[in-house]
Amino acid sequence: MEIKDFAEFIVKSLVNEPDMVSVKEFNGEDETIILEILVHDNDMGLIIGKNGKIAKAIRTLIQADAYIKGLKKVKINIDSF
Repeated sequence: MEIKDFAEFIVKSLVNEPDMVSVKEFNGEDETIILEILVHDNDMGLIIGKNGKIAKAIRTLIQADAYIKGLKKVKINIDSF
């Protein structure tokens, strides 16, 4: 499973409107992968969580998956539309 697909699976499992989730992957500098996660405005609170704990957990899971796959660094941007 690609890192993008893994991130999409995690986020879609947490939100109320999984059809509105969009995950895009970009290549940054120094072999950095940038993941842009977009969720519906109503689901933003579910993804951020209290004091950002859910967002931090999502980042930790994605970073761990990237480490297992031998990827250097993954930057994750979470936003709503």
